[in-house]
Amino acid sequence: MILIRAAGIAVACVAALACAQSGGRLGGDGRYAMGTVLEITLPASQTGELERVFERAAQLDEIFTRFDPGSDLSRLNRDAGRGERSVPRDLAQLLDDAIGFSRLTQGSFDVTVGPLVNLWSRAAKRGKKPTRAELATARALVGTRHLRADPKRARAELLRPGVSVDLDGVAKGYALDVLGDELRARGVRSALLSFGQSSVRALGPPPEGPGWRMLIRDASDGVAGTISLRDRSLSISGSLSQALVIDGVRYGHLIDPRSGRPLMRRGMAAVTSGSGAQAEALSKALLILEPAEGLALIESLPEAEGLLLGADGSKQMTSGWTEVTRFQSAPAYSIR
Repeated sequence: MILIRAAGIAVACVAALACAQSGGRLGGDGRYAMGTVLEITLPASQTGELERVFERAAQLDEIFTRFDPGSDLSRLNRDAGRGERSVPRDLAQLLDDAIGFSRLTQGSFDVTVGPLVNLWSRAAKRGKKPTRAELATARALVGTRHLRADPKRARAELLRPGVSVDLDGVAKGYALDVLGDELRARGVRSALLSFGQSSVRALGPPPEGPGWRMLIRDASDGVAGTISLRDRSLSISGSLSQALVIDGVRYGHLIDPRSGRPLMRRGMAAVTSGSGAQAEALSKALLILEPAEGLALIESLPEAEGLLLGADGSKQMTSGWTEVTRFQSAPAYSIR
């Protein structure tokens, strides 16, 4: 969807570039996690760390998924309005972070968007748009004012029945932060971790290379250009990458929590930051906010840089994007 052709291709290509530079001293593996494939590339001498990383990713998946009724997130959602609950520390921390991201993005990113996600999913199944009354009811349940989280005590609470948290837009970035930090603590200084090509963390550079190189797709499935990452995370979001079709009209899967409506304009946003979770939140906000507003927000943050790609081939970016990512714009063509 995002980097080079399909799941499994981008990291393999990045690894091939690095192997060519380093004499092939890289290894890696990929496994299903968090609804996609987690691919890890690191020095061949340290591939013994892979099993532990995949086990930790599976543990985080069990906590954050909304598709398993037995997950910690699902239990918290079912207990909405029933008081404070004990939750895993990772869940409490991510919820606390998400409250901060919502404030930072003026509510354009909000993990309590669950009622709206459910509303539009039901609408797509029945082939009919939500009514104004249905939309108003769902919107009343959205907002971090309905959410409390205390990471120190590992407690969380949804304050009103019907409130529902959806972490799909930020959990992979948080997981990359955790997995990368744990790898570094065990002595790994060079690695590339990628969830489904849209959430990436670069730990150090590849052997004998300045950074991990990759392609970024544009909003029309062509190639926007190349970047190089080192000790940074990257999140790429598309507004119509997974569309809902209702009465012949395509609605994006990305919903503006403020209006309650899905995005309908095609676009792609890429954000790099020292934090994978922050990059995830900002890439969604960059698509939802007006372009000037979104870019100004990212410009105001010391660690973040962003690129916004329009359906017409336009490119708008923050002042430091090119320098930080070594971005090289590509001519208009597509990889098939």
